[in-house]
Amino acid sequence: MKILVCISKTPDTTAKIAFTSNNTKFDAAGVQWIINPYDEWYSLVRAIELKEADASTIIHLVNVGLADVEPIIRKALALGGDEAIRVNTDSHDSFYVASQIAAIVKQGAYDLVFTGKETIDYNGSAIGGMLAELLELPYISLATKFDLAGSKATVSREIEGGEEICEVELPVVVSCAKGVAEQRIPNMRGIMAARTKPLKVVEPVAADVLTNVQSFGLPPAKAGVKLVAPDNVDELARLLREEAKMI
Repeated sequence: MKILVCISKTPDTTAKIAFTSNNTKFDAAGVQWIINPYDEWYSLVRAIELKEADASTIIHLVNVGLADVEPIIRKALALGGDEAIRVNTDSHDSFYVASQIAAIVKQGAYDLVFTGKETIDYNGSAIGGMLAELLELPYISLATKFDLAGSKATVSREIEGGEEICEVELPVVVSCAKGVAEQRIPNMRGIMAARTKPLKVVEPVAADVLTNVQSFGLPPAKAGVKLVAPDNVDELARLLREEAKMI
């Protein structure tokens, strides 16, 4: 079985967020980049678990990005990927990125494609669905459990008020959420092996860019806290009604 895991880089959660070029570009100066946690902790680790259960499984990683993302890819290889592919282009347009990954899937004849449910910077949750549409494959989103028996996958996903269990024949595209696997840390053996694992760089295919960024903005600063004495219920009710607009 061949598994393709989509890897994205995101700013560390402690990074200070700022914008340049009249608030149209993210300011990357001094930012520490990490593997998108949903890609690393869940989709990649679940792929590794499947390989541990079946040694014939092959795990490839794919990233759409420029050369500066290669340290992130190497870390993913250290966790357990067999080889990686970097599409040598950069874009914040989801359709364009999905188009590049779709071309890789078609060339590689993968049985299973894993994505994280979203990236922690844009929170778009768009790549998986677009990728499945471009490939004309079934798509299951927000997987919290993934089991495989032969060529049939059983996938659990949370829905409002309960849980949905789906069965699907491979090949399939699945986006992974919390619960599908547990976070792992690369060991020294994996880190050393990652240095020599293949990292193939390919040029992008022709694809439309359908969106562009008009501007970014930071959320408003948090207001001060108002303290109300426990026995002053009338004042609390007034604040909730007149200022917080909650009652």
